[in-house]
Amino acid sequence: MNGFMKAAAGAAVLLGLASGSAAYAQEIVGLITKTEGNPFFVKMREGAQAKAQELGLDLRTYAGDFDGDNESQIAAIESLIAAGAKGFAIVPSDSSAIVPTIQQARDAGLLVIVLDTPLEPMDAADATFATDNRKAGLLIGQWAAATLGDEAANAKIGFLDLATNQPTVDYLRDQGFMEGFGIDVKDPNRYGDEDDPRICGHEVTAGSEEGGVTAMETLLQRCPDINVVYAINEPAAAGGYQALQAAGKDDVLIVAVDGGCPGVQNVKDGIIGATSQQYPLDMAALAMEAIAKFAEDGTKPEVDPELGFYDTGVRLVTDQPAEGVESIDTDEGMELCWG
Repeated sequence: MNGFMKAAAGAAVLLGLASGSAAYAQEIVGLITKTEGNPFFVKMREGAQAKAQELGLDLRTYAGDFDGDNESQIAAIESLIAAGAKGFAIVPSDSSAIVPTIQQARDAGLLVIVLDTPLEPMDAADATFATDNRKAGLLIGQWAAATLGDEAANAKIGFLDLATNQPTVDYLRDQGFMEGFGIDVKDPNRYGDEDDPRICGHEVTAGSEEGGVTAMETLLQRCPDINVVYAINEPAAAGGYQALQAAGKDDVLIVAVDGGCPGVQNVKDGIIGATSQQYPLDMAALAMEAIAKFAEDGTKPEVDPELGFYDTGVRLVTDQPAEGVESIDTDEGMELCWG
């Protein structure tokens, strides 16, 4: 068992989570993701299904039609309340707009665990299991700056962001990258107000490959000399790469967050320079264990008191290590990847 998996196994003990199966038979639990097909959410669903089966839970899964589909997530929560669920895990599409409905669920006695994208405010949920998204952005920002060296001062950076409503995962990664790269961040909870001349602009992608193509084309029209691209995730990065290739630009440094197997392969192939790897299967499995424990005796999971959430880990994956930035290579990244 490698060090990361030992840490994940230890987390179950640390959090006082449950194991076994018979005690929870037929208890209804839910998993609500942003979309159905994104590999990150596919792996999250697989993790939840495997753990729910192990624990004898009746898992019901839901997903929005698109990233930002708050209405579908509201309907899913209402369905779980009506079904008498013990709790659910959710990756919120809108980290603010969903809060009143989450409060309704908690008032009805359901345990609510947020995965990946913290609510605003974070304590609107019973617990959050997530990547430290600001750290994920920080790592790729530090790596990009160190890789460019003195030329970082002359960079032209395009941002392939997530959505116009800027959910927490969106601004945390974006601003983590800027901080790591040495850009003065203005409002720490929003992006787009910076005055650094190296920034070519922010365009939204909906976290998709198609969105990455369109956003990159728009950025290139505005700033044809882009030489650094930040991407919210690896599908958006892949789309950005396609647009850059079509424009004849082969020398652009691309960084992203996710750590899925296709993304790690893109790092190995030199399409993406570095990616911050996160672990969705563990997020979902830990959430199912926490809900099972809550169903058993009313115990709620503990989180890091300083962070305000339980950090499920992040590692920088690259085959071009940079001095002062801790990383793993793509061989190790492929052992830990998903999707």
